[in-house]
Amino acid sequence: MTVIAGEKPALIWALRLSVVLLVGLWLFPTLGLLVSSFRTSDQIATSGWWRAMFPSEQNLTLRTDPPSAQVQEGDLYVIEGRLFAEGTSSEISAWGTSARDPAAYEPGISAELRRGGTLMVAADGAYRLESTEEISGKRGPRVFVTATVPPEFTLENYETVLVSGNATDNMAKAFFNTLTVTIPATIIPILVAAFAAYALAWMEFPGRALLVAAIVGLLVVPLQLALIPLLKFHNEIGIGKGYIGVWMAHTGFGLPLAIYLLRNYMVGIPRDIIENARVDGATDFMIFVRIILPLSFPALASFAIFQFLWTWNDLLVAMVFLIDATGETTVMTKQIVELLGTRGGNWEILATSAFVSIAVPLAVFFAMQKYLVRGLLAGSIK
Repeated sequence: MTVIAGEKPALIWALRLSVVLLVGLWLFPTLGLLVSSFRTSDQIATSGWWRAMFPSEQNLTLRTDPPSAQVQEGDLYVIEGRLFAEGTSSEISAWGTSARDPAAYEPGISAELRRGGTLMVAADGAYRLESTEEISGKRGPRVFVTATVPPEFTLENYETVLVSGNATDNMAKAFFNTLTVTIPATIIPILVAAFAAYALAWMEFPGRALLVAAIVGLLVVPLQLALIPLLKFHNEIGIGKGYIGVWMAHTGFGLPLAIYLLRNYMVGIPRDIIENARVDGATDFMIFVRIILPLSFPALASFAIFQFLWTWNDLLVAMVFLIDATGETTVMTKQIVELLGTRGGNWEILATSAFVSIAVPLAVFFAMQKYLVRGLLAGSIK
């Protein structure tokens, strides 16, 4: 391996290992969410996502067929069937008729039921319920089993999250609400910042240096300081409870970084290109549209990535500026918070909702990541 003069091989390997470690720390939780989103609640409760491809031992509560399925064999009323679905290769190691002692019997042993009759459960889940009297009731008795269950993957979690009729579980509407907030809140600041950055980079006017200094100063102003004053202003002009208000809020909070990033990139464009265009009779608007914007695409894409990710994952601004008691404009981050409160035990629903939420930002990042470094390095070298 060729080593650059002045660099130590140990330092290079340390750098590479650090990168691999950081990638692993970022990748494993995402992979865990993806795997968990296809698993059932019982599997998530009994084993980690890294064991999703292996059989797991689970404590299940099942029921026999209802009394309507009974048949008469001589003096006996009999219900026969299987506790597991057809084609399932689960194996029972113990079973019981009471939650206090779910492993009271071994497979193949008959047990007396409290309501009369006997029940026998085999290792493969086949059972036989016998009674000398007609079995009554609407549902069959419960059976508590300890079984080795093969790995199982399902799309029911995504059906519940995306197409459920329950407003609490329905993430589809929240998904489109988030797109409604994110796309304009990404495009608007880019359009405004591009014009401002061109003016600060190539147009001479009094106070330009002070404006650049003010923009740099706004980069360090905490977002939380402006929330209440801006909300009061939005309420006074009537845009404090809808999409327009949250669009304007995201635009205002994103403009300092956008202008700073684009201005640094545009300053690095060779002056000869601008001067030659002016000699040919091009106006400032023509130069901006036909020369500056195409050459500034890496910086535009870099800011678009940051603004899209920040807006998509935002909760604070949405809760402050997108006030809605009916849930018609609820975004995905707020929807997931509500799921945590109402379905905190349903980890499969939470995992699916979280992965649906991060799928779009991941797609945007991977599609535009080649422009990220070029945009971040704008203006750092000549």
